[in-house]
Amino acid sequence: MINMIQNAKDQVLDLTRKAYQAAVSAGQLPGDVSVRAGVEIPKDAVNGDYTTTFALAAAKAMHKSPREIAGILLEHLDLTGSYFASAEIAGAGFLNFRLNPSWYAGVLSAVESEGPDYGRSDALKGQKIMVEFVSANPTGPMHMGNARGGVLGDTLAAVLEANGAQVWREFYVNDAGNQIEKFANSLEARYLQIILGEDAVAFPEDGYHGDDIRELAQAYYDAHGEGLKDVSREERHDALAKFGLERNIPKMREDLRRYKIEYDQWFFESELHNTGYVAETVDKLTAAGYTYEQEGALWLATSRILEENLRKAGKSDKDIAKLDLKDDVLRRANGFYTYFAADIAYHRNKFEKRGFDRVINIWGADHHGHVARLKGAMDALGLDGSGRLDIVLMQLVKLLRDGEVVRMSKRTGKAISLTDLLDEVPVDAARWFFNAKPDTQMDFDLGLAVREDSENPIYYVEYAHARICSLIRNLAGEGIAVPAAADVDAALLSGETETALIKQLSLFCEELRLAARDYDPSHINRYLVELAGCFHRFYTVCRIKGEEDAVLKARLKLADETRSVLKNGLALLGVDAPEKM
Repeated sequence: MINMIQNAKDQVLDLTRKAYQAAVSAGQLPGDVSVRAGVEIPKDAVNGDYTTTFALAAAKAMHKSPREIAGILLEHLDLTGSYFASAEIAGAGFLNFRLNPSWYAGVLSAVESEGPDYGRSDALKGQKIMVEFVSANPTGPMHMGNARGGVLGDTLAAVLEANGAQVWREFYVNDAGNQIEKFANSLEARYLQIILGEDAVAFPEDGYHGDDIRELAQAYYDAHGEGLKDVSREERHDALAKFGLERNIPKMREDLRRYKIEYDQWFFESELHNTGYVAETVDKLTAAGYTYEQEGALWLATSRILEENLRKAGKSDKDIAKLDLKDDVLRRANGFYTYFAADIAYHRNKFEKRGFDRVINIWGADHHGHVARLKGAMDALGLDGSGRLDIVLMQLVKLLRDGEVVRMSKRTGKAISLTDLLDEVPVDAARWFFNAKPDTQMDFDLGLAVREDSENPIYYVEYAHARICSLIRNLAGEGIAVPAAADVDAALLSGETETALIKQLSLFCEELRLAARDYDPSHINRYLVELAGCFHRFYTVCRIKGEEDAVLKARLKLADETRSVLKNGLALLGVDAPEKM
C-alpha cells in the first residue's frame, strides 16, 4: 500500500544520510557517527513541508553546533529526482524540505490506483484479533451505552481490518447465572400477578421493573394460559426464562442489524457451563496454586496474582499497599460458579481454544475495576492477559434536545432504548455521533443529529461527497470526464487550497494507522470533517467549470480523488456516501 507521507519521510532521511556520507568523504564531518534522527511535518507551513532533526541529534557526537552541521549537509544535499524542490536551515539547526509537484502527483496516483483500498496497510497482517462488544444482558432492551459500544466496536473492527488484521466480531450472551435467575424471578412475579392479582404476589426488590417484563409475562400468559401456575418453581423459571430469551435475543439481533452491525458469532455463556469448561478452567487455576477454600466457597487469590504482576512492574510495597487488593469468589458455597469464573473461562476459550493473538473488549467505564482482575486471571493461566487482552473503557452518554437532558422517549414515554433512538435519528447519524473518542463522556444532541446544515458534522461531510458527485455528473453531461492521474499536470495544482487538499488526502493513511494504534476510530471522524473543510475551501476559491482545459482537468481530478477518500472513510464508519442531497 502506498503511503506518500511515509515515503516522503523515508526520502528525507535517505537524502540527509547521503549528504552526511558525502560530507564525510570530503573531510568536513567525522565518520562512524551513529545518528538517530526524526522527521516531522512542521505545524507551520512557513517552516517547510518536512523537517529533520539530524543536525541537532548529531551535534554532541560530532562536537559541532547543529547549525554548522546543517550548513555542511546542505552543501552536499542532492535533491535531483526526489520529491523535494528545495531545503533550508531553520532555527537551532533544523533542516527543512519543501515538496515539488512530483510528490503531489504521487498522492493523486496513489488514490487513483488503490481506489477503495486507499489508506489500508498490512501493518497488522498475520494477527488474529477478536473484538467483543455490546454483549448486553438479554434481559431487557438495549440502552445508550450499548448503542455507543456497538459503534465503537464495529468501527474499531473495521479499522483493524483496514490495517491488515484478521478480525472476528463477537457478542457474548449472558444466558446463565444470577442475571437470568433474576430475569426468571421477575417474569414469574408478573406472570403470577396476572393470574392471582398484583396485590397477591410480591415483586422481588432486586427484580427488573421495566414494562418489557410485564409485556413478556403477558405474552406467555396469552400463549399458554395458567399452565405454569401449579408446576414446580424450577420448572416455571426454566419455561419463563426460555420464553423471554427466545424473544429478547432475536430482538437484539434485529436491532443491531438495523444499526448495520453483524457479528461473526453470538457466543452463549450457557455453553461454557454445559460443556464443563467453567469447572475445567477453575480446576486449572487450582492446579496452578491460585485458589483456596473459605467458608465453603472457592476463592481466586486475585490479590496475590496482581501483587506479583505489580512487583514485576517495579512497584514498591508502599504503592501496592495503597491499592487495597481483594480476592474473588469463583464457586459459591452452594456449588454455583460466579459470573467472574464464567468470564475467566470465556477468555481462556478465546486465547487457548480459539487461538486469538489479541482480544479487545469494549466495556462501560463502570467495569474499570474488573480490568486488572481479568487480565491477572489470564496471567495465572499462563495466557499473558497483561500483553494480549486489551480493554477499551467508554464513558457515559448524555442525550440532549435543545440543551435539555432527555431520559424518556417521546414515542413510548419510557427510558430511551436503542430502538427508540433509531426511530428518531437516522442510523448513519447515530453511528457517526456515537463514534466519539471512547474515554470522554459524550453529549448526543438529538436536534443536531437531524439538522441539515454545516453545524451537523455528518451532513457537512456527506454534503461534500454529494457536491462532488453533482459536479462530476454535470461536467459529464457536457462531455467532460474525470481524467487519469497520468494525464494531469500536478504543477497546476499549486494554489494554497489545492496543495492543502492534496496534503489532507495523503493524511488518510496516517489517520487510519493511528486509529488502530490508539483503539480510537474517532480519528476517522475528525479526519473526514477536516477533509470536507479542505474541499469546501478549495471549491470556493478554485473555479473548475469554465477554466482552461488543463486546469479544469487537474482540479476535476483533485475533486474526484477527494470524493473517493471521503467514501472510503465513511465506509469504515458504516455510513453511506450519498451522491445526491
